[in-house]
Amino acid sequence: MFRIVAEAIDLAAVTAAVRREAAGAIVTFVGTTRDHHRGRRVVLLEYEAYEEMAVAELRAIGEQARAAWEIADIAIVHRIGAVPIGEASVVIAVSAAHRRAAFGACEFAIDRLKQTVPIWKKEHFEGGQ
Repeated sequence: MFRIVAEAIDLAAVTAAVRREAAGAIVTFVGTTRDHHRGRRVVLLEYEAYEEMAVAELRAIGEQARAAWEIADIAIVHRIGAVPIGEASVVIAVSAAHRRAAFGACEFAIDRLKQTVPIWKKEHFEGGQ
């Protein structure tokens, strides 16, 4: 599951997508909108993406994770549009036989996503953007 969505991300569905009987570990990362950044109060975040390219890059990240770690499956879902405080902007779930591989692949996926996926964030602050 590699998707860009305009609605709230269903954490349970993303986790269920990677559940496997042979997997003894499922690691999830949920990136949420926080209420501050560099001393300023954040009201919401707004994301835009070049969707076709973003999904292709999410898939590539999944393949890179599979090549580097012994994982059962990986899912990455990123939200676009307005994301209010406390809601998820991105959810990554990785399943593996053992936790070390799942943790490693999950951390790699969020780091790589921030480096390569064509998704842009606009912060809306109290009193202006």
